[in-house]
Amino acid sequence: MVNITNSGGEISIANEVLTYLAGEAATSCFGVKGMVACSKEGVWQLLRRESMSKGIVIRSEEEGSVSLEMHIGVATGVNITAVARSIIKEASYKLEQSTGVPVKRVDVYIDTIIG
Repeated sequence: MVNITNSGGEISIANEVLTYLAGEAATSCFGVKGMVACSKEGVWQLLRRESMSKGIVIRSEEEGSVSLEMHIGVATGVNITAVARSIIKEASYKLEQSTGVPVKRVDVYIDTIIG
């Protein structure tokens, strides 16, 4: 949970809101097939839209900022570096514009390639 205090009062934003916004931003990028999570058997599985938050970890940082850890599945044949840069840019922008919460860092893990 992120708390923002200003002269008008306090705003609390649940981590689920942040993970939803970050997941929406990431999955809108070209070449991204979806968020992924590791099953108990060690197999990566593509997550449905309603479960995207399982592929994202939010960490609160100093001064109200957050860091993101995003687990992604990409399409075969895409430039992985370009896709990761796009995800970092889009997720940071969407979170900062939608909530006012500064994003300190975005780590993108390409966990699987989906044909």
